[in-house]
Amino acid sequence: MRLANFGAGEAALKDAVVVGSGPNGLAAAITLAQAGVRVRVIEGAATAGGGCRSAVLTLPGFVHDVCSAIHPLTVASPFFSTLADFQKRVEFIYSPVALAHPFDDGTAALFMRDIDATAQTLGRDAGAYKRLMTPIVRDWPQLRHDLLAPLSPFPKHLLPMARFGPLALLPATTLARLTFRDARARGAFAGMAAHSVLPLEFAASGAYGLILATLAHAVGWPMPRGGAQAIANGLIDILRELGGEVETGRFVRSLDELPSGALKLLDTSPNGLLSLAGAALPQGYQRQLQRFQHGPGVFKIDYALSEPIPWRARECAQAATVHLGGTLEEIAASERAAWRGEYCARPFVLLAQHTLFDPTRAPAGKHTLWAYCHAPRGSTRDLTGEIEAQIERFAPGFRDCVIARHTMNAVDMQSHDLNYIGGDINGGAGTLWQTIARPTLSARPYRTPLPGVFLCSSSTPPGGGVHGMCGVHAARAALSE
Repeated sequence: MRLANFGAGEAALKDAVVVGSGPNGLAAAITLAQAGVRVRVIEGAATAGGGCRSAVLTLPGFVHDVCSAIHPLTVASPFFSTLADFQKRVEFIYSPVALAHPFDDGTAALFMRDIDATAQTLGRDAGAYKRLMTPIVRDWPQLRHDLLAPLSPFPKHLLPMARFGPLALLPATTLARLTFRDARARGAFAGMAAHSVLPLEFAASGAYGLILATLAHAVGWPMPRGGAQAIANGLIDILRELGGEVETGRFVRSLDELPSGALKLLDTSPNGLLSLAGAALPQGYQRQLQRFQHGPGVFKIDYALSEPIPWRARECAQAATVHLGGTLEEIAASERAAWRGEYCARPFVLLAQHTLFDPTRAPAGKHTLWAYCHAPRGSTRDLTGEIEAQIERFAPGFRDCVIARHTMNAVDMQSHDLNYIGGDINGGAGTLWQTIARPTLSARPYRTPLPGVFLCSSSTPPGGGVHGMCGVHAARAALSE
C-alpha cells in the first residue's frame, strides 16, 4: 500500500497515522477509528503485533510466543473488555491453577481464582494472605481504572486507591517480610513482584506483586488459543471493520515520510521518537528523552518437548505459568544482579507451558515450553545452562524431554522489536520515578512538543503489559486537542 493521497486536502484533519502495530498502537488506532478518524497503521516488521507475535521457532508444527505469553492484563483491560468483537474473536484458555511456585521440598504454592484455596497452600501464612489480598481483590473493578490510567493526584476511586497506595509503595522485600512469617509465602510473593524487573528492595516493587496476585484471583492468568498472535490478529480485524488499514514491511525512518496534515501516534520508545523526529524536537525535550531509563534485558528459550515437564511437585502440571526461584532471598539476589549488570548462578525463571492446555500449538503428543530470565541490559551471554539448571532443580529429568531449543539474548530481543532497548521488554524501567515521569514529567505525557505528534507506547503511562491502555489514552489525548 502507498500513502500517496492519505492525509491530502480537506480530509487531513480526519486522518491519522500510527507507527507501530503493538497492542498499544492497535488500541490507539481502534480508538481513533471509533471516533470517525481515518487511520492507517504502519509496521516495519513483516508481521504485525509487536509484543504479541507467534512463530515457528524450533521445529515445524511447534508454535511459540516470541514475547508475551500469558495475558491477565488483556482480559482485565478496561478497553479490551469493552470490545465485544474482541471477546468473540479471541478465545482465552484458563488453566486450573493460574500460577505455581515450587520449592525444594517437592511442594508448591498455588495461586487460583479462589483466595481460600490459594491460602491453604501457604501454610501458616494463610490468614495473613487472605487479610492482605481480600480487600484488594474486592476493590479491583474500581482499582483497574485508576491503575491503568495516567497517574493523577485525584483518582476516580479515592477510597480503593487510598487502601491500595500505602502497600503498593513499599519495596517487595519489606512488604513480604512485614506480612508473612514463612519462606513459602515470602518466596511466592517475591516471584510475583519480580515481574517488575526491579531490585525487590526498590520502592513500589511490591505493587507488582499485589497487582499480579490480584489478577490471579479477579480474572485469572489466561492464554489466547493458538498463540499471542491471536490478540494482534483480533485487534487488526476490528480495526479493518472500522475502516482502518494496516501496512506491514515498511520501516518509517522520519516523520517527514508521513502526511503533514495527519495526526501521528508513535508506538515507539523514546529512542524511536528521537530517531523519527530528530532536530525538530526542542533540545530540552530531547535531553529529557535521553535521560529515560531502561531496565534489564531478558534471555529467552523456546523449547520443543517430547513430553510434559516431569515436575517433582505434580500440581505444577495444573498451572500454565510456573515461577522458578525458591525463596525471597534467592529471587531478590537474581533481580538485584541483573539491575547491576551482573549475572546470577541461580536466576529467577519465568516459565509457561501452553500445550498442557492448548494442544493446537504442537504436534499430537508433543509440547512447547516458553522460559526466560532477566539479564543485564544489552547482554549477549548464553544463559541456557543457568535456566536449565533451575528447571532441573524442580523437575529432574527435564533435559531428557528436550527435542529442540531456540534462544534469544537481550540483543536478539531488541532486534526482534526495536522498542525493547537492550532487551527491556517493559518499555522502560518501572521505577517509582518513571511511574510519575513516563517518559517525561508532564501533565500530558502522551503529547510531544510537535503539533499533532503523540507517543502511545508502553514508555507512557501506565507502562508495560498487554492492556492497550497507553494507546487508548494517547488517542484520547489526540482527539481532545
